[in-house]
Amino acid sequence: MHNNLIQTLNYIVPLETNEVDFLKNAFKVIEIKKGDFFLKAGDLNNQVGFIQKGLIRYFVYKNEEEATLEFSKEGEFVAEYQSLVQKSESIQSIQAIEDTTMLVMTSDDLQNLYANFKNGDKIGRIVIEHRFNVLVSQLMSIYMHNQEQRYLQFIKTYPDLLQRVPQYHIASYVGVKPQSLSRIRKRFTK
Repeated sequence: MHNNLIQTLNYIVPLETNEVDFLKNAFKVIEIKKGDFFLKAGDLNNQVGFIQKGLIRYFVYKNEEEATLEFSKEGEFVAEYQSLVQKSESIQSIQAIEDTTMLVMTSDDLQNLYANFKNGDKIGRIVIEHRFNVLVSQLMSIYMHNQEQRYLQFIKTYPDLLQRVPQYHIASYVGVKPQSLSRIRKRFTK
């Protein structure tokens, strides 16, 4: 069950045997049904997940409507890092778009990994750097691209998700109503 996680982390840095053993014990399997939440806005994020199977989205409420920030799929880490690090209420919600299987580690175990294992800090740094790059790209797209360009950015960033993500979530990510997304998509299919 932990093979994908260990393989992903070994890609970041070669793990020592005691680190592999710790990670296998620290990460527990959870199942999240489609539509259920890994984290709701207002709750404290006290765990990090690794998606084994499934798909999730991060979203916030903007003017009483959901605004999708990003998507995560198999082989990716999941957390609302601001809440996790600052031990504050989350402003984001993290919801399963498909039935999802995750490996989950508590924040206490994460801190143990950082403090007591040779490669713990490096693993954390590389994962956070990746998350930072994803968020900066998303932020830049919001400020620099119009809605058509944001749709093209979605296709470029998530080509394998076009058939997995409901159109209304893609519309929310792009920043348009579903009807407008249909018009944008028609322009690109001509």
